[in-house]
Amino acid sequence: MTTLPACSKCQSAYTYEEGTQLICPECGYEWSADAPGLGAPEEARVIKDAVGNVLQDGDTVTVVKDLKIKGSSLVVKVGTKVKNIRLTDGDHDIDCKIDGIGAMGLKSEFVRKA
Repeated sequence: MTTLPACSKCQSAYTYEEGTQLICPECGYEWSADAPGLGAPEEARVIKDAVGNVLQDGDTVTVVKDLKIKGSSLVVKVGTKVKNIRLTDGDHDIDCKIDGIGAMGLKSEFVRKA
């Protein structure tokens, strides 16, 4: 019996073969069994701000446009500094906490690295 590699997304050991594909039943990730560097993690996604600077976890950014908050009458004003950001996957690239407003998600296209 051959040993199959662990899933490169969630590190699950319960992968199985289906034709030339390997499949993880826990996260649903599929990849080619013939791929070089099998099980190697994918390249990290690079997130850039409005002017092209690369953002990292823990950076401080400044909002470059007034942002209306959905379901509220509050507005995040231009020039608002946001400290200690966390980068995430999905539609909103940045998780942060803004003073006076609270926790929220921001898109990287509306911030500039401070």
